[in-house]
Amino acid sequence: MNETAVTLNGVWDFDPAHTRIGFSARHAMVTTVRGSFNEITGLIHVDLDDLTHSSVRVVLGVASIDTRNAQRDDHLRSADFFDVERFPEITFVSTNIDEIEDNVFAVSGDLTIRDVTRQVMIPITLVGVETDAMGNLRAGFEGSRRINRRDFGLEWNMPLDSGGVLVSERITLEFEISAIKRKDD
Repeated sequence: MNETAVTLNGVWDFDPAHTRIGFSARHAMVTTVRGSFNEITGLIHVDLDDLTHSSVRVVLGVASIDTRNAQRDDHLRSADFFDVERFPEITFVSTNIDEIEDNVFAVSGDLTIRDVTRQVMIPITLVGVETDAMGNLRAGFEGSRRINRRDFGLEWNMPLDSGGVLVSERITLEFEISAIKRKDD
């Protein structure tokens, strides 16, 4: 077992104060709007000796959506988009993890938005592992993945006079994860 495996093996909890899970989308076909979810919980179980024993679980509180515009956030929370009254969480549960390059992983799993679950693969890069000022072992991960929002029942849109639409169907998911290793691991 190499030093990286010894360091990474174990259970890691997302640090929500230092983690951003967000998205970007074209608005009116001319600009990009970015947002994120402020309520995040996540758990990573790492076993580099046998990746079939590794797993990731992420839960986002949809009501915590933040695009820096209250009116847009309220619209995204409504039944037109996420319908937070009926579907308060977005979840991702891994089904398979492969190391495709050194420190680059293909994390496949079930992404559930609203009442729709689809299998997606998210490429995730291990940025590094360091001991922080509080003595915690901290790992950083980054990645992104484009999805079609309509695949998850997010259908609302408005046509533009130019023939385009107000909100793009292609959404880029953005992951900047800081995770802290559990001390008992």
